[in-house]
Amino acid sequence: MSIKKIIIAILMYSSLSACTKILDKEPESTLDGAERFNSIEDYEFSLLGAYALFRDTDYYGSFDGNSNAYVTLPDLLSDNFFESIESLGNERVFSRWRYTKDETQIENTWLAAYRIISQANLTLRGIERFEDSDPGAVNRIRGQALAIRAMVHFDVMRYWVEDYDRNSTAPGIPYISVFDYEQMPSRGTVKSTYDQILQDLYTALGNFEGVDYPVNTIDRSRMDEHVVHALLARIHLYANQPDSAIKYATMVIDEFPLASKDQFGLIWRDASLAEVVWSYTFTAGQGRVAGHVYAPDINAAQYYPNLTLLQSYDPGDIRYDAYFRDVPDDYGDPRTTLVKYEAKITQIGKPDGVVNFKAFRTGEMYLVRAEAYLRKGGAFQTLAMDDLNTLRAARIVGYVPESLTGPALEEAIAFERRKELVAEGHRWFDLKRTTRTINRTFCTSFCTLLPNDRAWTWPIPQPELDANPNIRPQNTGW
Repeated sequence: MSIKKIIIAILMYSSLSACTKILDKEPESTLDGAERFNSIEDYEFSLLGAYALFRDTDYYGSFDGNSNAYVTLPDLLSDNFFESIESLGNERVFSRWRYTKDETQIENTWLAAYRIISQANLTLRGIERFEDSDPGAVNRIRGQALAIRAMVHFDVMRYWVEDYDRNSTAPGIPYISVFDYEQMPSRGTVKSTYDQILQDLYTALGNFEGVDYPVNTIDRSRMDEHVVHALLARIHLYANQPDSAIKYATMVIDEFPLASKDQFGLIWRDASLAEVVWSYTFTAGQGRVAGHVYAPDINAAQYYPNLTLLQSYDPGDIRYDAYFRDVPDDYGDPRTTLVKYEAKITQIGKPDGVVNFKAFRTGEMYLVRAEAYLRKGGAFQTLAMDDLNTLRAARIVGYVPESLTGPALEEAIAFERRKELVAEGHRWFDLKRTTRTINRTFCTSFCTLLPNDRAWTWPIPQPELDANPNIRPQNTGW
């Protein structure tokens, strides 16, 4: 299915906007999108539909055996997890880097992202009609829709572009900013893609200054200015703009202190929002975050954490017990599994595997800022070490601060990201953006991936190329 067909599907299946109120009684084929929304409430429902689409099994969601492209798949692609004897082979083409341009799961990830973008664009279409009568609501809805649109385009970039540099003239991705099913967008460049992402985010920040009410007074389930700051910090780190990465990471750090040692474990049971900037909500029946890595209710673990990763945690590191546990399999044989998304205990006495996904946390922001300081070099390395020591002290009982510089500090920050952010959607992209070689330890096959391998950048799905001649060129090697 092409981007054009996605937009048509959004029009035809209005239930995606989460409420039947916005359905029009006219024949669906005659609707152009503008006729549906006659009140600000209609736009509210459409925005809910955009949020709902993040639960797709090829985005944040996962049923048993299916990937979630932006949660644990980056760990399977890299060196954090290896295929277990319990595997059903669902993710083998990814963990072995054997995918092709016809790979269904790659196409599905592309489609999942552009469905969210199309729903965000539908939410934005015509909302300015209510600026005079309800400006606060317009700003609140528009700010969130713009932030969603920008973030999803950036996520698509992470898989589908070859070069993350801010001013790269390499092919970018189609940036869809209007709801128009006749369009056949081109890829543009990486630079032009960044331009549009950042324009949307800066506009969103302006909108959030004039909202009718704040959206995150109870939980952290909605996009707001703090989420945009965290996203900007992440983007500028990828784009190799350390000053901006430092600026926005600091904004988040100042607003959201690191969790205490007592609070940290509770984050992963949805019992604390300490240091959580954005938490995507899952409830029973809406899938799970990491079912293909470990499904606690059926005690199935298709992938085990790598021993090198497990052994890297200090004995006093509270992250180990929050993230991993020795759980016997159904035959009583021991194995260590990821329990970061094990979630709550149900009435039958087993964890239900349903827990919210913490898409942005302060822990990441300390590591973003530390890496950005390091890139600036010179005296800024001291500030990088300060941030690394601060994070470690929050996570490790009895931690003794270190003093590192140069390559040793660079490696320490990179490995701290690996330990802190395991199964949060980062490892593959961290290795890609720093052009590292994957060397899987305790490995017998499919152990090494060189920085110039075509697998690092996913191919544009063949159906998209067939439907839209403007989207070429295909990525290198495909």
